[in-house]
Amino acid sequence: MKYSIIVPVFNRPDEVDELLQSLTHQTLRDFEVLIVEDGSQVRCEDVVGRYAQQLDVRYFEKPNSGPGQSRNYGAERARGQYLIVLDSDVVLPEGYLSEVDKELTDRPCEAFGGPDRAHESFTPVQKAINYSMTSFFTTGGIRGGKKKGALDKFYPRSFNMGIQKSLYDRLGGFSRMRFGEDIDFSIRIFKSGARCRLFPEAWVWHKRRTDFRKFFRQVHNSGIARINLYKRHPDSLKLVHLLPAVFTVGVATLSAVFLTGLVFLILDLCSAYCGPTGCNMGLVVSYFGAALMGLALLPLLLYALVILIDSSLQNRSLRVGLLSIPASFIQLLGYGSGFLRAWWLRCVLGRNEELQAFEKTFYK
Repeated sequence: MKYSIIVPVFNRPDEVDELLQSLTHQTLRDFEVLIVEDGSQVRCEDVVGRYAQQLDVRYFEKPNSGPGQSRNYGAERARGQYLIVLDSDVVLPEGYLSEVDKELTDRPCEAFGGPDRAHESFTPVQKAINYSMTSFFTTGGIRGGKKKGALDKFYPRSFNMGIQKSLYDRLGGFSRMRFGEDIDFSIRIFKSGARCRLFPEAWVWHKRRTDFRKFFRQVHNSGIARINLYKRHPDSLKLVHLLPAVFTVGVATLSAVFLTGLVFLILDLCSAYCGPTGCNMGLVVSYFGAALMGLALLPLLLYALVILIDSSLQNRSLRVGLLSIPASFIQLLGYGSGFLRAWWLRCVLGRNEELQAFEKTFYK
């Protein structure tokens, strides 16, 4: 058998159903599926059982330990030459495995990854979040699935990652990091000297988070994980990883400037004395306050306009374009605040233990 598809699951039977349904339509059939239930309260065993006649699928249940350890659990029981790790909230186009097989035949490698896309059936919020995670104007294009043009090289992510089982076993699989464990694994793959490539046409539909609150929790933890990764792999920190923190500091500074301008306006309106000199002084104070507020708002409005135009064109929807504005700000501010929080605690205050903020982000 050539491919073993490993899917960790927690309380997502409906999503597993959609993923397994998409696997029944694969044009290449040389694969098995391993569903690893990670201590779910809402199990998907019955869902998996419905596909027993259509797929070579096996179901496992274990105590909760997080996605990385659940993938390792599946890998230990896999029979394929290559392991393909997927998240439970993805759906595969029918040519996915054929594209993987074609790439491996044309240019063999030990590890690979593919990009993700938003399906037409996704909600506008899901499409906006997908834009914010893949756009050049938010993440530098490092998750957008392009071979060139990104600010950093492509690291396979656990929603769509493949690796030779022999290399997986040699590297010990995923670490016990709760968040960022897939990037840690990708870094170790590159450091091992293995050939690791992006397969641009082996993409998946990825549903991502369903609302902005969950999305913030996800990206905030990702920012924290970046510092945890830096502590493990000091050479892994790149310029692109600093940009959300710079953006966050910039927004905080502009907010302070805006509030200062607002205070000047309020002081002028509340001034009890309004003689000739006072009126002239009041005008100066008003103009200065308005200028400060405009100076603070202008760069943020320009950035929002860029996001609106780019996302509206890409998604062919003004509504998605409008939703992409808060999604992009959440992506950058959430990641940036998590990054700065972990930097302060681990790099300035010297805390040794790895940090996380929202323990259940992976699942909820």
